[in-house]
Amino acid sequence: MTIRRPAHVLAIAPFRRLWMAMSVCSLGDWLNILALTALAGNLTAGQGFQTQSLAVGGVFLAKMLPAILLGPLAGAFADRFDRRLTMVVADLSRFALVLTIPLIGVYQWVIVATLLVECVNLFWVPAKDATVPNLVPKERLEQANQLNLLVTYGTAPVAALLFAVLSLTGDMARSTVPALSWLQPTDLALGINAVAYLVSAALIFTLRDLPRRGGGISTPSVLKQIVEGWRFVGRDQLVRGLIVGMLGAFAAGGAVIGVAKVYVVSLGGGDAAYGVVFGAVFVGMAAGMFFGPRLLAGLSRRRLFGLAITVAGLTLAAIALIHNLVIVVMLTVALGACAGIAWIIGYTLIGLEVEDSLRGRTFSFLQSTARVTLLLVVAVASPVAGLFGTHLVGAYVFDGANLVLLVGGVLAMVVGMLALRHMDDRRGVPLSEDLLAALRGERYAPGVVEEVPGVFIAFEGGEGSGKTTQSRLLAIWLRDQGFDVVQTREPGSTKVGMRLRAILLDAAEKGLSARAEALLYAADRAEHVEKVIRPALHRGALVITDRYVDSSLAYQGAGRALDPSDVSKVNAWATGGLVPHLTVLIDTPPSVGLTRLGGAADRIESEPLDFHERVRKEFRSLAAAAPERYLMVDGTLSQNEISRIVQDRVREILPDPVPSESEDITGTMPAIRD
Repeated sequence: MTIRRPAHVLAIAPFRRLWMAMSVCSLGDWLNILALTALAGNLTAGQGFQTQSLAVGGVFLAKMLPAILLGPLAGAFADRFDRRLTMVVADLSRFALVLTIPLIGVYQWVIVATLLVECVNLFWVPAKDATVPNLVPKERLEQANQLNLLVTYGTAPVAALLFAVLSLTGDMARSTVPALSWLQPTDLALGINAVAYLVSAALIFTLRDLPRRGGGISTPSVLKQIVEGWRFVGRDQLVRGLIVGMLGAFAAGGAVIGVAKVYVVSLGGGDAAYGVVFGAVFVGMAAGMFFGPRLLAGLSRRRLFGLAITVAGLTLAAIALIHNLVIVVMLTVALGACAGIAWIIGYTLIGLEVEDSLRGRTFSFLQSTARVTLLLVVAVASPVAGLFGTHLVGAYVFDGANLVLLVGGVLAMVVGMLALRHMDDRRGVPLSEDLLAALRGERYAPGVVEEVPGVFIAFEGGEGSGKTTQSRLLAIWLRDQGFDVVQTREPGSTKVGMRLRAILLDAAEKGLSARAEALLYAADRAEHVEKVIRPALHRGALVITDRYVDSSLAYQGAGRALDPSDVSKVNAWATGGLVPHLTVLIDTPPSVGLTRLGGAADRIESEPLDFHERVRKEFRSLAAAAPERYLMVDGTLSQNEISRIVQDRVREILPDPVPSESEDITGTMPAIRD
């Protein structure tokens, strides 16, 4: 039977037309930023560094204010009026306004026209956002949104390159044709910008009979979103650290954009060089997002996050102090790459750390705050640079642009080092050795996977997650394939371990200290590895254990708030550095898992919900830090679905071929309490 793959979302003709309109509009928007800031600098070029910096900052400020003040009004407008007509009128209005800028050619009108264009943008964007869900099926909406983000940010480097080419063309036309001496270098870019809006209007005008969605899309003000979002985010230290770090990376990029025009002029460059520097930030960000996590796959994601921000700060400081345009462009690409790495890793870690029901609010808060942070930094950078002016230190020129970039670099380095300090999940492992191993394509660890004939698989998860059931089902399946399988558990798989288990899980044993608990689990594990696991591996068996070292890191490290490096060292010594070939994490929310338990709760199960929430977060963090060794499975899926996912992953590490299709589970085992 041939399974027909669903058509790409761009195969939907109305959406494709709207997406083309979004693409040309986005290109026009980026050209608009470049052209207006360059024009502001050119119109005030003869009035000194300070005036020129303030003029460029005024353009950015004019672009920021309407979104903050009038955003909710524009969203309400899109809810109540014909969206196609709203977008067409908005595009035609932007076309006319942008066209007047080079015709009038004075700075005051640049500011007024910028304000008006941004006000019109506020009506176009929510109308577009409300139209997309009406053009694509719900199951394709995520793909459609990804394409929208692609054109929103992916057109930035294209616009920068186009702006550089148009600026060079304008300069050549002025120098070779005397009749065109009145032509500003930015006039061609503004002309293309205006045409882009006109093309968008034509494309949207051909969209007929757009359905209206029931219900509004009105959103609260950006300020209200940020205040409410911070109240939620502020309760979680890790998520708060991630967001502060990501905003720090965004601010570093914003500092470059904010003073790029005046800084490039001070280095002897023109509008074309400004376009190149502007585009270099976004080229670097795209490269960092795509290549960074792949090139350093062996490095802990948390460490890479903090390291990327720190290097971004160092790079920004270098940009501030080096007066060479070519080197500045290369460093700007590196800065963008570091910001891109931090952004994509931060997004990934937030996705792992935040509950599904709260994830949307967190990302909405992050996006709103990132936009305001970027606009504020961009708007403030130029005025601050202008107020500082130009100073001579011997023969070295140090102006306001240098100051802004240097301060931004220092702040980014501080944020990055704080992130490394507070979020490090590999304490005790030297960062330099960890980084060198990652550059070699390896993962540095004092305890590496031991070379043994057998295969070692560990199952982890919280109480009631279903890991015990899944470990037994996997053992049954592997025995059916003809493998020698040893199924075991912690604590209690040895004679000594059974005694230790009685102590550790006795609900009446309330006085056991956290350190004593950690040491007892390590003692059980030492006996377990010595008497059960290692002998089985050396004879070539497949060992499946229900819990291993990661349980101590989660329960005693995060749950009991012990130093994770201490817990890790004790267990590394207890196990002789033996690491599983694969760790399967059955990720189940404690609010679900605890309801699955039957009978009287043991000492660990009876802990409060926030204890189990901390345990779950640590398990997820461990999985994110070593994705090549982990399989994380949604524990709320059906038993058979989980089993098939596990079997597909285990098949990749088995020593002998097994059937390519997952076999049906023979019989249905009752859920076992974990």
